[in-house]
Amino acid sequence: MANADSLPVCINGTDTSTSTLRRNATNPSPPPDGDVKKRWKFRMRPKDDDEPQDWWFCSTAIPLLAATTGPLANVMSIAALVTSWRNNYNSANPGVDEDSVGFRDPNWCLGLNGASLACGFAGNFFLLLNFTRRVRYIVALPATIILWYFATGILMGITISMNEFVPPHRPEQTYSQGFWHAVIAAVLYLVSSMILMLNMLGYFLGHYPQHFELTDDQRNLILQTMMFFIWLAGGAAIFAKVEGWSFVDSLYFCDVTVLTVGFGDFVPINDTGRGLVFPYSVGGIIILGLMVSSIRGFAQELGSTHVVKSHVEKQRSQTIQRTVTTDFEFQQLQGHHLSTLKHGRVPDISPPFNLQKRTIAFDSEKAEEASPHHAHTEHSHMGPVKVVTKRLRQAGSRKPKILMMREEKDRFDAMRKIQRETNNFKRYSALAMSVIAFGLLWCVGAIGFWKAEAKTQGLSYFQSLYFCYVSLLTIGYGDLSPKSNAGKPFFIVWSLVAVPTMTILISDMGDTVIASFKRGTFTLADWTVLPKAGLWRELLEKYPWLLLWLQKKSKEAEEKKRVAQGLRVGPEDEDINATTPPTMEEVAELDSLDDHACARKLAIAIRRTANDLKADPPCRYSYEEWAEHTRLIRFSRMSKEELDEEEEEQGLLDWDWIGEDSPMLAEETEAEWVLDRLCESLDRYMRKQGPGKTSNGEEETKEG
Repeated sequence: MANADSLPVCINGTDTSTSTLRRNATNPSPPPDGDVKKRWKFRMRPKDDDEPQDWWFCSTAIPLLAATTGPLANVMSIAALVTSWRNNYNSANPGVDEDSVGFRDPNWCLGLNGASLACGFAGNFFLLLNFTRRVRYIVALPATIILWYFATGILMGITISMNEFVPPHRPEQTYSQGFWHAVIAAVLYLVSSMILMLNMLGYFLGHYPQHFELTDDQRNLILQTMMFFIWLAGGAAIFAKVEGWSFVDSLYFCDVTVLTVGFGDFVPINDTGRGLVFPYSVGGIIILGLMVSSIRGFAQELGSTHVVKSHVEKQRSQTIQRTVTTDFEFQQLQGHHLSTLKHGRVPDISPPFNLQKRTIAFDSEKAEEASPHHAHTEHSHMGPVKVVTKRLRQAGSRKPKILMMREEKDRFDAMRKIQRETNNFKRYSALAMSVIAFGLLWCVGAIGFWKAEAKTQGLSYFQSLYFCYVSLLTIGYGDLSPKSNAGKPFFIVWSLVAVPTMTILISDMGDTVIASFKRGTFTLADWTVLPKAGLWRELLEKYPWLLLWLQKKSKEAEEKKRVAQGLRVGPEDEDINATTPPTMEEVAELDSLDDHACARKLAIAIRRTANDLKADPPCRYSYEEWAEHTRLIRFSRMSKEELDEEEEEQGLLDWDWIGEDSPMLAEETEAEWVLDRLCESLDRYMRKQGPGKTSNGEEETKEG
C-alpha cells in the first residue's frame, strides 16, 4: 500500500495537490524586488570563467554580425571618399543621373571624410584583435564602439553640413553616388556600434565572460567575409583603372558580376577587361559560396544549439507536467510486474517516474485516447481517477490535455513523438525564417527602389517588385536596372544581403518542400513505371501487426512442412544479420537467462549495432529493440563491493525516456550510443569474469 503521506488529500471534493499545481501554473507569484535588482546588477566575469552562459544571441550572433557590417561600411566609406558628392547634369540630358559629372568637394569635406574612414578602419582593426584575443575584451570592444561612433558622427556631420551650406543647385546639380554611399556607411557604422553595445551590456550583467565564444567555423566566416569585401573593393579599383569607369560604377559592376545577376548595363569594353572577368568572377563566386555556406552552417548551429534544444526542453517539460499517476497505481504496477511479464505485457526497462509528490488529476476521456494500454488497465486503475475527474468537473476546473504514461512504452512513444515534432520543427522553422526574410527583403527592397528610381525611371511599386524578384533569383533580364545615384548604392547593399538569403532559402527548401516532392516522384515511380523490389515489404512494415501476423502464418506453414519431411522443428541459431526486431516475449525471456547466455547475446548485439553504424539515414530502434539492448546493458551491473574493488565506474545504466538523461537527447546517433553502452556492459562482464571466477562470478575452489 502507498504511504499516507504521499497520497493526495481531497478537501470538499477537490484534490489539494491538483489545485495547488493549477494555482501555481495559472497565477505564478511575482519575483521579489530583490531578484529584479539582482538581475540587472553589474557582475563582470573573468576570462577563465566556466559558468553557464546565456544571452546566446548577444554573445555569438552579434559579434559575427558586426564583423560583417563593419567591412561593408568600410567599403562604402571608401567609395564616399574617392567620389565627389555633387554632380552637374549634362545640358543635353538634364535630370539623367547617369550622364551627370562630378566636381570637387570642399577641402574640409575631404579631410573629415578621410578621418571618418580612418576611424572605421581602426574600429575594424580593434574588433579583429578582439576576435584573436590579442587585446583584452574590455579594452578592444569599447575602442571599436567609440571609433565607429566617431565615424558615424563625422559622416553625419559632413552630410548635414553639405546639405546646409554647400548643397547642389537644383535642377542643374544633384547629389552623386558618393554622397549616398556616405549616408549608407554612416547607418552601417551606427548599427554596428549599437549592437556591440548590447554585447557589452551582456558582459557587464554577467551573462558571459569577457571574450567572444567563437568556434573555428565562425572564425573562418569572419575571415571569408573580410576576404570577400577586399575582393569586391580591389576588383572595383582594377576595373575602374582598366575600363575608365568611376570607382562607384566599378563597384556596382563587380557586385552584379559576383552575384551572377548580370543586368548588362555595364560590360567590359576592351580585351583587358574581358580577360580580367575570367579569374575575377570565378574567385568572387567561390568566396561568396564559401561565405554563404558558412552563414547557413552558423544559422543551423545556432538553431540546433539554442532554438531547437529549447523547443525539445519545452516539449519534454510539458509532457512531464501532463504525466499522471498515483501512489496506489505505482504500487500496483510494481506488485504486478512479474505477473504481467508472463502475459506478454510491456516490461519496465527504465526506472519509473517518481511523481509521488506531484499527483495531477486528469480527464478520463482524454486519458483513454492518449494511452494505448488503457484497455488493459481500466479495471485496476480508472476507478479512483473517475472520482477525482467528476469532482473536478463539478468544481469547473480547466482540464488540460492529459498524456497517460504508466508503463515504459508510453514514455518511449512520448519521446519518439517529441523527436518527430522536433525534427519537423527544425526543418520547417528554418524554412519559415528564410521565407519571412525573403519576403521582407523583397517587399522592403521594392519600396526602396520605388522611391529611389521614381524621378529617373518613374517605376511603379509593381515594377519595383518585379525588378527585385528578378534580381533575387539572379535572372537579370536587363529590362530594368538601377540608374539613379541613390539606387545603385542601395542595390549594392541590398543585393549583398538578399541574394545570399535567397540561396539559403533554396537550401532550406531542399530539406522540406523539394525533399517531399522528390519522395512523391519516387513513390509514384515505384508504383507505376519503375516498380522496385521489396515494395510490399516496406508497405507491410508500416503496419507491424499485419507483418507479424503474416510472419507467424509463414512460420507455422514452414514448421508443418518440416514435420512432414521428418526434420527437426525448433529454434534456429541466431542470425547476426537478422533484421526482424524481437518480440516482447523474446525480450522478457532474457531475464531468465544466466550471465553466460546473456554474454553471448551481447556479443551478437554488438556486431549488429556495429553494422547499424553504416546505415544512411541513421537507424532508429523500435521499442522492442531498445528493450533488448537495455537488458543486455544492465545484466552485467556490478555490486557496490565489486565497484569498490575495481575502483572504476560502470557507466550509464539507468535513465528515463523523457528525462534529461534520455538516450534520445544524446548528441550521437542511437547506434553509436547503444554501441558505447554495450561495450561498457561487455567490459563489466569481463571484469566480473576475472581470473579464478566462474561464469556466474563466483570464486572457484582449487583442489590441492
